[in-house]
Amino acid sequence: MSRLALTPFMVLVVGGGLLIGLFTVPGPWYEALVKPSFDPPNWIFGPVWTVLYILIAIAGWRIWQRDRSSPAMKLWWLQLLLNFCWSPAFFALRQTGLALAVIVALLLVILAFIAAALKVDRPSALLFVPYAAWVGFATLLNAAIWQLN
Repeated sequence: MSRLALTPFMVLVVGGGLLIGLFTVPGPWYEALVKPSFDPPNWIFGPVWTVLYILIAIAGWRIWQRDRSSPAMKLWWLQLLLNFCWSPAFFALRQTGLALAVIVALLLVILAFIAAALKVDRPSALLFVPYAAWVGFATLLNAAIWQLN
């Protein structure tokens, strides 16, 4: 496998995630929302998403190396699109209901990716397990914020 091809995946995923984070800073609107008791401290999101973005990039690169036109690769692109749409929907548009719809779709696509990737490259599927767990938690958090506000 060409490790050189990993670089564009890292730049796209980690760089894209960082840019979206810079342009959709939570700010006072988010601070004023009523949040559930299980809301984690704000400082946790940056490190968690950085690690997850690295795992997402590696999984995408691995699938791309094996079969660029596979259902798994198509699902990988779809999850990235949905992932990158969530922060603007939640923080920029301040539409917690729309963001909830996006994150539910994202979670379903992540799970579909895991199932499809198992047929192409088991390590890629396993790299998405922490991502699925975190997005599952984030879905509950988004739903609670939507309900409470």
